[in-house]
Amino acid sequence: MKLPPYAALLEATLERDEDDTPVMVMPFHAGVLGRPGFLQGGAIAGLLEVAAIAALRHALESEGGGRIKPINVTVDFMRGGRDRETRAAGRITRLGNRVANVVAFAWQDDRERPIAAARMNYLIERD
Repeated sequence: MKLPPYAALLEATLERDEDDTPVMVMPFHAGVLGRPGFLQGGAIAGLLEVAAIAALRHALESEGGGRIKPINVTVDFMRGGRDRETRAAGRITRLGNRVANVVAFAWQDDRERPIAAARMNYLIERD
């Protein structure tokens, strides 16, 4: 699966969950450092967006593919991201003919305690 170039800047890699859904994994490194010992908010938001794109592309692969363009992104920061590996996964809440709605969550130690969440809308141009 082709990921946005920003994924490489974040050093994020793609893994698969038990049910084959994509999960993005971002290691802590100097490029994502905010204040000492914490992730920078833009890196968290970027990881959430990459996770949403991965989920959407995964879903579109089974339907013949297509291009996606972001319409809007809203990020909620719930707690500070610490200096450790961060994971994020997207879940499609609606996949229409021209618009998709996706939610994404980022977590560190416990998936049930997210550090941030995002709601995103994408325009779909199907192949």
